[in-house]
Amino acid sequence: MLNLESVDDLNAFLAHPGKRLLLKHSTICPISTTALEQVETYLADSDVATAIVLVREARPVSNEVAERFQIKHESPQIFLFEDGAVKWHTSHWKITKDTLVEAVSN
Repeated sequence: MLNLESVDDLNAFLAHPGKRLLLKHSTICPISTTALEQVETYLADSDVATAIVLVREARPVSNEVAERFQIKHESPQIFLFEDGAVKWHTSHWKITKDTLVEAVSN
C-alpha cells in the first residue's frame, strides 16, 4: 500500500488508468484501525492498486481529496477511483472486505 504524503503523490497515484483504492486513515482512531485491517485482508487476495493517506500526518492531502471530489471528509473513509474519477466511497464500519469485493467487482 502506497503512502501518499503530498498532493503531488496524490496526483501521480490518480493519473494511472484503471481501478484504484484510496483509504483515509487516522492513526489514533480504533474504528480506523479496524478499517485498515479490513482493507489489508481484502488486499491479500487482490491486486488493485491501493494508497493510504494518514489524515493527521498529511492533512493537505486529505483536504485535497475532499475538496477536489466534493465529498465530505470522514475518517476512516475509502474511495474507489476508476480512471481518476470516484466510482464509490464509504466510511467507518461500512469498510469491510465484503464491501470492497462488491465495489471493485461492479
